[in-house]
Amino acid sequence: MKKEPISTENAPSPSGGYSQAIRAGDFLFLSGQGPFRPDGASIKGSFAEKTRQVFENIRQVVQAAGFALDDAVRINVYLESMSDFDTMDEIYRELIPRPFPTRTTIECGLGGIGIEVDVVLWRSESQ
Repeated sequence: MKKEPISTENAPSPSGGYSQAIRAGDFLFLSGQGPFRPDGASIKGSFAEKTRQVFENIRQVVQAAGFALDDAVRINVYLESMSDFDTMDEIYRELIPRPFPTRTTIECGLGGIGIEVDVVLWRSESQ
C-alpha cells in the first residue's frame, strides 16, 4: 500500500515536518488542524469562531482527498480548557454527520490557540 500525501491551499499549510493528510489505502489520516485561516493567520475571535474555522479546515482537507466528513471514524479534540467543551460539542454536533464517529476530548496546553482537532476517515474503494 502506497502512502499519498494530501494538500490543499484551502487550509493552512503545515508549520513543521508533516503533511496536512496522508491517504493509505482506504484510510485518510488528517494532522491536527488549529484555528487558522488558509493564509496562516490565527482567528482572534470567540472560541466558537475558532472551532468553526478548525472544522472548515478539516472539511477542506477531507474534500481535497476525495473523502467526506461522513467517512470519519475517529476524531480527537484537544482543548486548552474543558470549560469550552459544551461550545465545541454543540458545534461538533451541528457539523459532523451521524452516526457520530468515535471521539476523545483531551484538555492540554495549546499555547493559547484554544482548540486543535485531528481525524481518521475510512472509505472502501468499492464505494
